[in-house]
Amino acid sequence: MLQIKKSKSEEKLVEACRKGDRKAQCELYEKYAPLMYSVCRRYVIELQEAEDVLVCGFTKVFRKIDQFTGEGSFEGWIRRIMVNESLTYIRRNKSMFLEVEIEKAEREPDYQQLHNHLEVEDLHKMIDLLPTGYKTVFNLYAIEGFSHKEIAEKLGISENTSKSQLSRARAHLQKMLVQAEDSMEVKLMSNEG
Repeated sequence: MLQIKKSKSEEKLVEACRKGDRKAQCELYEKYAPLMYSVCRRYVIELQEAEDVLVCGFTKVFRKIDQFTGEGSFEGWIRRIMVNESLTYIRRNKSMFLEVEIEKAEREPDYQQLHNHLEVEDLHKMIDLLPTGYKTVFNLYAIEGFSHKEIAEKLGISENTSKSQLSRARAHLQKMLVQAEDSMEVKLMSNEG
């Protein structure tokens, strides 16, 4: 069985949080908040709302810290809570699975050219532009590594809906990549002339 070694300082921090030590809770928040905020932002695009989800998530972390058994990564345990809080927020506040018709991309993007010009941040911005349902399923599948069965259970949808949302997200992203490639070609041509 794979065992993950935990630092003594993390174990002590978790133990102090279990005892309700406010200083330890503050330290834990400061250590993990930036990373967990980026997890929340993957699902909740509005900055203030993502911050609210983060705060609710950490409230749950502190309330349920006794449920962390020490098996697996503590960061992974917190990440799961943040993903679940983000999904809860989406379910409560958004009509998540509005179908958005997209036209199929007329051609495949030149991924090599895009690779040379696009930054990771550009791709994150494109993912943020996806309709909520597409973005949620794409993030859960492609970034968090959940199966369609797990996604269906988490979101209360069928596996086929999950697969459909992922397929549409990919098609939507492909179309955006083609548009990005076209605009790069125009920009390069204007720089040459």
